Amino acid sequence: MSIIDRASLEQSPLADLHAIASELSVDGYRRMRKEELIDAILRRQEGDDSEGGAGESEEPAPRLRRGRRGGRGRRGAGGREEVESEARGEGAEEIEAELESASAAEAEDERAEETVEGVVELLPGGAAFIRVNPPEPSDQDVYVSAAQVRRCELVSGDQVGGPRRPPRRSERFASLVRVDTINGRPASEVADSTRFEDLPVSFPTERLRLDSEDPTVKLLAESLPIGHGSRVTIVGERQAGKTETLRRLAIALAAHEQADVRLVLTGVRPEEVPEWRAGPVEPTAVVSMAASAEAQAQAVEGVLEQARRLAARGVNAVVLIDSLEELPRPAARRVLAAARNIVDGGSVTVVATAPAALGGETAVIALDARLTAAGKFPAIDTEASWTMRAELLAAG
Repeated sequence: MSIIDRASLEQSPLADLHAIASELSVDGYRRMRKEELIDAILRRQEGDDSEGGAGESEEPAPRLRRGRRGGRGRRGAGGREEVESEARGEGAEEIEAELESASAAEAEDERAEETVEGVVELLPGGAAFIRVNPPEPSDQDVYVSAAQVRRCELVSGDQVGGPRRPPRRSERFASLVRVDTINGRPASEVADSTRFEDLPVSFPTERLRLDSEDPTVKLLAESLPIGHGSRVTIVGERQAGKTETLRRLAIALAAHEQADVRLVLTGVRPEEVPEWRAGPVEPTAVVSMAASAEAQAQAVEGVLEQARRLAARGVNAVVLIDSLEELPRPAARRVLAAARNIVDGGSVTVVATAPAALGGETAVIALDARLTAAGKFPAIDTEASWTMRAELLAAG
């Protein structure tokens, strides 16, 4: 397990802290307050158990806080009851009995743990579910907290295994106690791997497979090859056919299981969304034309972060974006910069529509609005289009 700093622990919910403490074998962690628990975890990570970790008999008694009038202390998200005495007074014996009951329930949860394995599906808020019968959801699915998703850098599609605990009184689903394996490898190995930004890269050397009878796609495959790790913009005037070109590329890519293809729609017209959803690539994120440039940039960055995690694990990821038009230029360039071909590893390919080239591309597909208006396809301006180091992709 990698070392976790105090700031990360303070941001984690109590349920996650309990899972970490259990993994570190911190004695009596379920009766500690959050601050005491964080201190105990940090001491255990540093190899110092001289304070607070000697055993149950040396633990301080739970501290009871007086509640507001008529209030009875709320139950935490992890199921552990934080009991508060009422303003009118409540017997200490009753409080102790309730604490013992809560501890007994948690002990029963631990005894009831069983191993689960399934496919991760990320939720918009950062948490996730393990789908035991993917892709359909079911009541047997297991909840994964946002803290565990961040700590293990999970992405949708990861095969994850680990112990789960049954749902408690206020919960519908079982919860994952900890992540033991990710895609068949120990979670510790995956977490300790080299950061994506530090991995060695090279120009694309392997073509994206674009077998298609579509005239636009055929021209691209023959004259303007795109490789794994390419940084591509589809540029042209309004009504030049940028979205249509991207859609035809998406259809060709979806026909082959060569890469993890993700689609981001930013600033699109509402009428365009159903058309995309009727195609073979379901949009991963959709931000309407009414959203701010910041919201659009955040949506793209969220999908790119998933693609980076996949590439760091050896997967070829392709992110299609329609469009970069409303993003500030620095944000749009950061989007393109995410594309790279990792030496002896995976890749992130970015193909985005934009009014004009941004600089830094490895390929530009320029469209001719006059050809599009005349219904002549492919409507690609071959003189203005180019692929950098195309000779590296000649072998296909």
